[in-house]
Amino acid sequence: MAEQENGGAQPQQPQQPPQVKMNIVTQFVRDMSFENILAQQGSGGEVTPDIEVSVNLDAKKRQNPDTYEVVTKLRVSSKNKGTEQHLFLLELEYVGVFHIEGIPDEQLHPFLLIECPRMTFPFLRRIVSDVTRDGGFPPLNLENIDWVQLYRNEIARRQSASGQPETPDA
Repeated sequence: MAEQENGGAQPQQPQQPPQVKMNIVTQFVRDMSFENILAQQGSGGEVTPDIEVSVNLDAKKRQNPDTYEVVTKLRVSSKNKGTEQHLFLLELEYVGVFHIEGIPDEQLHPFLLIECPRMTFPFLRRIVSDVTRDGGFPPLNLENIDWVQLYRNEIARRQSASGQPETPDA
């Protein structure tokens, strides 16, 4: 038998960070509404759309272990710049169900509200484009959303509303 040079002690192995695993279990439209207000009221002139997009996120743990539901709520309204006449209104709730392992608890909330919507956004964008096109308007191709900045803005808004630093809960 050969002796180990360090007096028989096992060498220290550097501690490996936990391996992060993420799968999209499913994604779907939970609720959607599109109103073509322009077609209902009629228009007699030129239309120059002014688009307003608002995004809200919600995340919650599901019954299955390590499974989370992330809902992206999108509201898109369009008015005619010249007349302020409403053109259309689109409201959409898009859900992604994710199986996530290896994320420390203190990092789970930002992960759910930044990385998960980033994964489902291309599908949501395609739906918005198709619905606006099928509704009689040019397809609306949403710009990329800075999910990190959206998250930071919401945390800052919550802190200023409560008057104290907040630790987000998932």
